Amino acid sequence: MSLIVQKFGGTSVMDAERLRNVARIITRTYDRGHNVVAVVSAQGHTTDELIAKAAELNPKASKREMDMLLSAGEQMSAALLAMTIEALGYPVKSFTGWQAGFLTNSRHTNAKIKRINKDRVENALNKRTIVVVAGFQGINRFDDITTLGRGGSDTTAVALAAVLHADRCQIYTDVDGVYTADPRIVPTAVKLSEISYDEMLELASLGAQVLHNRSVEMAKRYNVYLEVLTSLEEKPGTIIKEVTDVEKMIIRGVAKDTNVARISLMELADVPGIAFKVFSLLASKSINVDIILQSIGRGDTKDISFTVSAADKDSALELLRENQARLGFSDINCDDNIAKVSIVGAGMATNPGIASRMFEALAGANVNIQMISTSEIKISVLIEKSAAERAVHAIHDAFYDLG
Repeated sequence: MSLIVQKFGGTSVMDAERLRNVARIITRTYDRGHNVVAVVSAQGHTTDELIAKAAELNPKASKREMDMLLSAGEQMSAALLAMTIEALGYPVKSFTGWQAGFLTNSRHTNAKIKRINKDRVENALNKRTIVVVAGFQGINRFDDITTLGRGGSDTTAVALAAVLHADRCQIYTDVDGVYTADPRIVPTAVKLSEISYDEMLELASLGAQVLHNRSVEMAKRYNVYLEVLTSLEEKPGTIIKEVTDVEKMIIRGVAKDTNVARISLMELADVPGIAFKVFSLLASKSINVDIILQSIGRGDTKDISFTVSAADKDSALELLRENQARLGFSDINCDDNIAKVSIVGAGMATNPGIASRMFEALAGANVNIQMISTSEIKISVLIEKSAAERAVHAIHDAFYDLG
């Protein structure tokens, strides 16, 4: 008897009709002889609504209390889905994150899973009971509720699949797989039948919103067989695995990320160790840095520019200004009117001219490049935010007109 973990996002469980549809998907899987663990996100815009309620009462609410509040959204979904399955006549139990055994560190609103005590879930499965788990949450060593941050329900599902040695982890979304670009932006985007962990990890990290990068990273580490598909119709999705067979595609996808800010530190001392001082300071506050550009220098100084997520912008600026005297820069600039557009593909490593084709496409669309970052399987450029969709269209057309 195989075990399948199925994760359903907020749009999949947003109302009674969608909940009944999800219940049918789960019970069909159960009727085929599989054990099923379902992981759910909060319904529709519930999380945004809860955040708004908190802001109305206390705009500076502690992260601990925000976790207490936001975890309620997934718990509501889990209970409602279990009731729906129960109404169909199937054995089912819903669990909160802590009831499902998720133990995390104490970093509220962005906790990391330390371990999972799977006994309670396994006991239910051994009795052929369908298990529904509230995603996005756990509990720390002080018995406080924690949440796993953006994409946390994806991470919950993959972690459960890993610890339970599930045969498959299915991520149900409002799109029917992974596309070469966001089909809501590029109507000619092509659905991929499969994609490698590394390619999907890059796309997820670069702004593709199908999966969160933490879940893909975990799937790769524990070799979880991952599938992305839609809950709205029964059709094949996209398989994410270690090695794929599709060799003819030079690039697998074009992604954009508008959740970006560029910070520039002016006239830093041109001495060994200055970059270490800057980026170790940011790392001490868990602020992730992406694209970095350092000037050649003028006189005894140089400028350093780098990108952070828009959510980290204010924290980064405050931290750097507090340490201006120690770091020794003369001025700090910030621009959040930017976007990062990227191409990803393992085929780039063995096909010369990929960067020039991308840059030619951007030039043809009259898009100016501000910064560039490359690796073996990706090229990212920083451009004006208003040009992001135009850039995605131009790049996608340049590569997928090749046939």
